[in-house]
This record gives sequence, C-alpha cells and structure tokens, in this order.
Amino acid sequence: MLPQLLLCRPLVRTVLLTWSRGTANSGSTKDDVIVDFDDPEHLPLPVYPKRPDEPLEKRKQRLLYQSRKRGMLENDLLLSTFAHKYLKEFNAEQTEIYDDLINGVSNDWDIYYWATGVKPTPQQYDTEIMKLLKEHVGNAEKVTRFRQPELQHYLQQ
Repeated sequence: MLPQLLLCRPLVRTVLLTWSRGTANSGSTKDDVIVDFDDPEHLPLPVYPKRPDEPLEKRKQRLLYQSRKRGMLENDLLLSTFAHKYLKEFNAEQTEIYDDLINGVSNDWDIYYWATGVKPTPQQYDTEIMKLLKEHVGNAEKVTRFRQPELQHYLQQ
C-alpha cells in the first residue's frame, strides 16, 4: 500500500493544499504519509439504558420528545404523529413496548422499513404497538402528514 501512496503523493498534496489553505504553512513536509486504517470487523453498538423506575407520565413526555427528534424526517413525521394520536392512551406495558421499539433499535431505517412493510418485522419487535404503527402508516383516514403535530395538545393537561 505504501508504494501506491507514494505514487499519488503529488496529487494528494496538491488537493489537500488547495482544500486546506489555512494549514498549508503548518509545518507539514513532503514526506508526510497519510495512513487510513481499516474499520474493525465488529463495531460495538451502545446499549440503551432501561429506566424501570421512571414515572409513567415522565416516560411518556420523554417518548413524545424522542418521537419528534429521530434524526430522519420520515420517522420524525411517522412517529410524532403516531405518538400524538396514541401515546396518551397507552398503559405502562404499552408505553414500555413503544420505548423498546424506538430506543432498542440501533438503526432508524429499520423502524421505517418495518412500519412501511418494506422489510419483515423481527419477532422481537412484532408487537401490538408495531401492528398499531403499521396501521397508522397505512393511513386509512387519508390524513395529510407534512408537519409534526403542535405540542399545545400536551401542554393543556
């Protein structure tokens, strides 16, 4: 790999100097070598901490926020409208299942694909809440969902 790096060093140096003009005089020399390490075979995924002693209302407030701030617009719209419609009526067990669904999965695209039926839902997440989410995504009422619901509904308790 080193001979390949040495062959393209002039091109890399030109591109890097053009790209980072502010660091051109930072003491680097022509003999600098760029080293890129391969990713490890297994990257550990963080485990979401369980909160067994969290009061139900506080958990619902947290889940409402987390349903609105997923990091991808598709899930923001689907989960925020779902939480707006159903979360207030969930009992403690249903709330825990919803918590496990949106916080136990490491990839939000999985939730999206399961809810829209693109991928089959794993048995662990194929619960009454997922079935309800799939119904919601089916949108039998033909509700327009271009925006997240207003929070005023939750502030008037």
